Amino acid sequence: MGAPPYSTHRVELTRLPAGVAESDVVAVEEPLEIRIGGRPVAVTMRTPGNDDELALGFCLSEGLRPEAAHAPADLAANTVDVDAPGFDPERLARSFYTSSSCGVCGKGALEAVAVEAAPVESRLVVSASLVASLPDRLREAQAAFAATGGLHATGLFDEGGALLCLREDVGRHNAMDKVVGWAFRQGLLPLARSVLCVSGRLSFELVQKAAVAGCPVLVAVGAPSSLAIELAADRRITLAGFVRDGRLNVYTEPWRIEG
Repeated sequence: MGAPPYSTHRVELTRLPAGVAESDVVAVEEPLEIRIGGRPVAVTMRTPGNDDELALGFCLSEGLRPEAAHAPADLAANTVDVDAPGFDPERLARSFYTSSSCGVCGKGALEAVAVEAAPVESRLVVSASLVASLPDRLREAQAAFAATGGLHATGLFDEGGALLCLREDVGRHNAMDKVVGWAFRQGLLPLARSVLCVSGRLSFELVQKAAVAGCPVLVAVGAPSSLAIELAADRRITLAGFVRDGRLNVYTEPWRIEG
């Protein structure tokens, strides 16, 4: 589970105040066009690597019911074509546009991103000590972050704390999509006996993606937003934030985490 391909790029810089010229590595960011049946439906700024997983995860979170993802027939660069036989082009009033900072930007209203996802009924219970250990386990596996300091990560863990899949990206929502897309390909959805851990804050969209994946526990190093908490409560997802130094705040469905 090393760094994704093409995730870093070497650049020249000047360190001040010493004025020393050095080289360093930064995270790569490039656009990816997602097509369904050859028709463009979204453009996202992402770190190249695992693009098929990203496209599958994105389409799943938008309720587009994908079946597979592959290179387009015209072999266009930075493009993935998704097979989604039930896709209705009229459902999209306009193409999505997502940025690396916030996948919801530009959609205008929460109703526009709401996706039908059944409440998570999993009876999974995990220990507080296991949850508290996940961010460190995630960071230890982040090869590209270690090189650049500029990538978000999402990790999928089993109920015993073993890391099943880790993906890094300049966009936190892209990292989550890549993990969900991987799980879809592995036939693991819904993730009823798994835990998702993210390296940053918890946004509405990350909770939405966890709900679509059927994951009962979502963990983050950072803070949740008010809407993330509302959605987690509505979908019966256990939301834990500020998980660091052996401590954690549990905002919803605390019964799943044993002290």
